[in-house]
Amino acid sequence: MTTAVADAAPPDAADAHPNQFALLRQRHFAPFFWTQFAGAANDNLFKFAFTVLVTYRLQVEWMPPSLAGLVIGALFILPFLLFSATSGQLADKYDKRSLILFVKWLEIAIMVLAAWGFFSANVTALLACTFLMGLHSTLFGPVKFAYLPQHLGERELTGGNGMVEMGTFVAILLGQVAGGLLVDIPGVGPQIVGFACIALAIVGRLVAQAIPPSPASDPGLRINWNLFSETWRNLKLAHGNVVVFRSLLGISWMWFFGAVFLSQFPSFAKEVLHGNAQVASLLLVVFSVGIGTGSLLCELLSRRHVEIGLVPLGAIGMTVFAVDLYFASRSLPPAAEMGLGTFLGIAAHWRVMADLALLSLFAGLYSVPMYALIQLRARATHRARIIAANNILNALFMIASAVIAGALLKAGFTIPQIFLFTGLANAVVASYIFLLVPEYFLRCVAWVLSRIVYRFDVRGDDHIPVEGPAVLVCNHVSFVDAVLLMAASPRPIYFVMDHRIFQVPVLGRIFRLAKAIPIASQKDDPATYAAAFERAAQVLRDGDLLAIFPEGAITRDGQLQPFKGGVMKVLERAAADGLQPPVVPMALTNLWGSFFSRIEQGTAMAKPFRRGLFNRVGLNVGAPVPAAQAEPQQLQQRVAQLLAG
Repeated sequence: MTTAVADAAPPDAADAHPNQFALLRQRHFAPFFWTQFAGAANDNLFKFAFTVLVTYRLQVEWMPPSLAGLVIGALFILPFLLFSATSGQLADKYDKRSLILFVKWLEIAIMVLAAWGFFSANVTALLACTFLMGLHSTLFGPVKFAYLPQHLGERELTGGNGMVEMGTFVAILLGQVAGGLLVDIPGVGPQIVGFACIALAIVGRLVAQAIPPSPASDPGLRINWNLFSETWRNLKLAHGNVVVFRSLLGISWMWFFGAVFLSQFPSFAKEVLHGNAQVASLLLVVFSVGIGTGSLLCELLSRRHVEIGLVPLGAIGMTVFAVDLYFASRSLPPAAEMGLGTFLGIAAHWRVMADLALLSLFAGLYSVPMYALIQLRARATHRARIIAANNILNALFMIASAVIAGALLKAGFTIPQIFLFTGLANAVVASYIFLLVPEYFLRCVAWVLSRIVYRFDVRGDDHIPVEGPAVLVCNHVSFVDAVLLMAASPRPIYFVMDHRIFQVPVLGRIFRLAKAIPIASQKDDPATYAAAFERAAQVLRDGDLLAIFPEGAITRDGQLQPFKGGVMKVLERAAADGLQPPVVPMALTNLWGSFFSRIEQGTAMAKPFRRGLFNRVGLNVGAPVPAAQAEPQQLQQRVAQLLAG
């Protein structure tokens, strides 16, 4: 399993940016951010104004108000299904800045037509513009997510995605709130919306002028204009990397989940909460603020790495608060249509808003690491087409959500019941994905252990290679050393571990899921010994990280034990394969005497609070040692220095 990295960002880029907000001062990020912000705001100003118009003011016989949001949402998504494969090819073949400028010109033309539709109250024209704006977003999507890893380093990628996700949902918030408020102005609302859409499109085009050049990743690509064969080819391309493809499915499910809620907000506000258009706008405010908050929290909680351990936590929160939203809204009494002030004066409505806020916050924690993982691990030359495959799957899932929600409404189910079904389905789907890709669960365990059971301080983690094979050597202090190393690395690590640790309850199961490599002494079990070195060689041939505890066993006195020669055998096998992987020394500190380590005259995992809660432990990572210079004694000295430092 190889790892692709940001191909244009300098390796020390993260050091120049103390946090994700600093990216807004960088030319390679700020114009792009504001361009996509203006586009998302315009999409949603237009769509929500149109939805409110046909829900509250225009009566269209063939599109009842309860289905208006679903019809408009499905029509907007349809181009993603039809044209994503082509847009992915274009984004890989051509300079991304040039494509962005073309898309912004297209947006201006569409918004001129939309303004005419609002002026004349022509529903057919506005539905056509809905489809065309979906096409505009289809063209922009692969460019958007392929642009980020081309200009951001690995340590900026989570923060950059968090900023884009936050910006997108703030733009959704502002666009939809503005659309709802402007269209509701008596007499002239639709006309004002038309002018606002044109103005936003022009602003986006002007800002896009400052986006830096972004060279094509595969300029020799021959475009396949056959929508169906290229769509199938993109899906097969994405399926080639199991972790990436399952992550695409996870993101698509998140859009299914979110589309159910977003499409139902106008009807939910009107029919369940008995509120007016301002109440519908408030729900969108709460939802968008929650998504934005969760997206921004990702960088803080991940220590500026791509931390997919947050994804299971996000999934749990999405289910819990979706289910509670059902209980909070199912028994609200009938009432006359109320304005915003009256709505906020009722205590029961605050629980509804809290559920929406927390549900969306956890959705932000769920989605941002998945996007960053796909960008990090997809091949650079195929990245836009992988994103296009993601958009195809997103479209299928979102259209399915519209069809299923519409069918449930037709069958007589209430909107709160649909929210309940969606929350329960989320638990089933998320569990299935995490079983298929255990890395999510393992990273979650590592994240919890390193931030709740321990207070884990990592120094020098920039020495861990972001691509290519490497051997990590570390002192062995506790039964959870491997889990802590997982938490420190943005990439999966394959561990060579004493076969007896696989017999430890719970931990043994975790290490099997992590595909750790059991090893026994050559004297005790020659077959296991030989198989361990063969599997270790394969890990390095695949370009992955291999971790070894050269002491051979967990320390019994807290002191560093002599390093054995297994690391030399691994390097000799690698050299025979034509590889010279660097060796990265590491030292776990302050773990001796904690719950998972042995203590003098005692055993591990006894007296759980013997050092209290939130023990401060650490990991010091040293500079890589070239394979030709790596010897057990020298590596032991390096680790000893890291322990002392």
